[in-house]
Amino acid sequence: MTDVEAAARRFIADVWNARQEESVYELVAGECPGLGGTGPEATLAWHRERRAAFPDLRYKIVDVVAAGERVAVHWRAAGTHVGQFGPVPPTGQVVSYSGATFLRFDPTGRIVEVWSCNELFQLLQQLGVEMLPPTVVSGPGA
Repeated sequence: MTDVEAAARRFIADVWNARQEESVYELVAGECPGLGGTGPEATLAWHRERRAAFPDLRYKIVDVVAAGERVAVHWRAAGTHVGQFGPVPPTGQVVSYSGATFLRFDPTGRIVEVWSCNELFQLLQQLGVEMLPPTVVSGPGA
């Protein structure tokens, strides 16, 4: 049986931090959903897009919980915004935010499912993005 915690730590160390793209092909299964597709290439597409906006982005593992085929990783990230990030043009701003990533592994130790939740609102605030609540129309006929 694969040590899923060690595999999750390697995924973050190799893919997220060291940009060792060849590791993705060892760690991510073909059916794993990613940015606009599935498998290792879709996973790389997401990381390449994030790296284009934050080339020096580094992740630090805060905590890891592993049970059976699943691993939860609480992480912190920091980097400098020097490329386009969605609709936000480069600002040169250093940002820091955190999140949690949940991984499910198959019996061979490859990632078949990734789900992440992160503080994008906090990240966007650090980039100076103004966030306004939607306008609510009330009254007759609304």
